[in-house]
Amino acid sequence: MVSVATRAAIDAEIAKMPEKRGALLAALRLVQAEYGYLPPEVMEEVAQIFGLHPTEVFEVVSFYNHFHVQPRGRHEVNVCTSLTCSLRGGRGLLRQLQAYLGVRAGQTTEDGRISLGHEECLGACGNAPMLRIDDTYHLDLDWVRTQQLLDGLE
Repeated sequence: MVSVATRAAIDAEIAKMPEKRGALLAALRLVQAEYGYLPPEVMEEVAQIFGLHPTEVFEVVSFYNHFHVQPRGRHEVNVCTSLTCSLRGGRGLLRQLQAYLGVRAGQTTEDGRISLGHEECLGACGNAPMLRIDDTYHLDLDWVRTQQLLDGLE
């Protein structure tokens, strides 16, 4: 199931580590990049590569919020909901986004364009509220600016 190129990249990551298991996170990132998420059968294959029980791989996947076990939208929008961001409007922004997109945090829009989520801290408390779209951080947001950002996504 994992492509030959991805398997070669996993093997290269394993070769860098003193213990094979040290490359597990890198391997999961590579596989997720190939599939867009981590289907159960692919996690089982990763478990076989590393000589682990599939449950051990799932435990790692479920611990980190950047791994996904369901297909995701083309864009990931994550609102910071830390205390600072919440006090400065982050939770309100999340509620507005849920209403605007018609999905709740943790869901993907019907057209597959946006997966909405929230994160505990994105590390820019002085510029709250803020969100991350894919790998780009957007600071000092209000609703108008947030709508512009969403409307600019393909």
